[in-house]
Amino acid sequence: MSTQFPKDFLWGGAVAANQLEGAYQEDGKGWSIQDVTPRGGWGAITDVPTEDNMKLIGIDFYHHYKEDIKLFAEMGFKVFRTSIAWSRIFPKGDELEPNEKGLQFYDDLFDELHKYGIEPLVTLSHYETPLHLSREYDGWVNRKLVDFYERYATTVFKRYKNKVKYWLTFNEINSILEAPFMSGGISTPKDQLTKQDLYQAIHHELVASARAVKIGHQINPDFKIGCMVLSMPTYPLTPNPDDVIAAMEFDHRNMAFADIHARGQYPGYMKRFFRENGISIHFEPGDAEDLKHTVDFISFSYYMSTCETADEAKKVQGEGNILGGVSNPHLEASEWGWQIDPQGLRYVLNTFYDRFQKPLFIVENGLGAVDELITNEKGEKTVEDDYRINYLNDHLVQVGEAIDDGVEVMGYTSWGCIDVVSASTAQLKKRYGYIYVDRHDDGSGTLERYRKKSFHWYKDVISTNGASLRRK
Repeated sequence: MSTQFPKDFLWGGAVAANQLEGAYQEDGKGWSIQDVTPRGGWGAITDVPTEDNMKLIGIDFYHHYKEDIKLFAEMGFKVFRTSIAWSRIFPKGDELEPNEKGLQFYDDLFDELHKYGIEPLVTLSHYETPLHLSREYDGWVNRKLVDFYERYATTVFKRYKNKVKYWLTFNEINSILEAPFMSGGISTPKDQLTKQDLYQAIHHELVASARAVKIGHQINPDFKIGCMVLSMPTYPLTPNPDDVIAAMEFDHRNMAFADIHARGQYPGYMKRFFRENGISIHFEPGDAEDLKHTVDFISFSYYMSTCETADEAKKVQGEGNILGGVSNPHLEASEWGWQIDPQGLRYVLNTFYDRFQKPLFIVENGLGAVDELITNEKGEKTVEDDYRINYLNDHLVQVGEAIDDGVEVMGYTSWGCIDVVSASTAQLKKRYGYIYVDRHDDGSGTLERYRKKSFHWYKDVISTNGASLRRK
């Protein structure tokens, strides 16, 4: 069966400001939590930025964005997902007035995208909480961050109301469960963070997200504002009903975030979890009403699936599984231990659409791998990344299957469309892009950009609106 992707399907790529911009204290930018995590989201935190932190320079997109956007346009991008670095706009996060030079940078960036007919898809908070908000307030544990975020969101919504149509409130909001510092700017060490404080912080983020939806629609009713969750379908390890229930309960931890964003209230299973764990969420007056401002669409990342079991003896966690879970014996894994499951993407799309009946947007999917830059027979420097082409092809075929199933899919932005510094490990050798950037983990490199084989492959996929995909 030949899939017909929608005519207005938004093909593109995705990045985050902290992983590619660099210029970490240029033009008035303040420090973010990323500037003190030289080993990535699970590594040690430093007092101040250190030279070994690859994100301080990234791939210097701050000074190369025109060159890079031209390459995205050559591939035929319809959309480009990036984030605004909160600390470029409010360097400390709690100021009353924004930094004009930071605002101007994104004006220029969005103008450059529009020059080529590329729509920006902008994440307001993508793992880059201003460091001051983390150290002074303990991040989202503190209720004051709701107001600081509201001021920031209002500022950029007003500034770019005629330049940006598509917005996301928080990146992978459910990752706060495993990475409270990276995801929530929470400075209290994870092993000392109580469940009460963690879920209160989550409540603050959910209220802030809903307020952003409300304010954004007031500023421009044409805005399309979505949530963004880390999706990781959970299969029972065996047909044993105990495993099925274990998988359901594990899945609830993640689905709660989309449930609240899409339905505007806490689901019953979360209320049970709170009761059984002695958690009492404090609602300020107006919170319940704010939560009813639900998102226009649901976006998500998809890299892997996982399994769950009730048998303690079989609970062997997958090496790269971000949110935990057990390895699937039927799947292979990437170099970083992330299990590869293209059909899981079709499963997620169907699950979300059946549950929410809202448009879906795949805003991250890709393969991190070690690439070798070679010179081909034409004398061009490139990367023969058939492994990436195969991975992306197989996942996109499953997107097509979901569309045939009747799922409303808005678009697809593969992760790290140009090589960026990894969020989990802060390495550049873990590459995702269609474009190779000559920079290495020891800090060496020319920052030259080179088209990989996958660059030309993705260009064909876009130009044929998916018709060039290989189906088995």
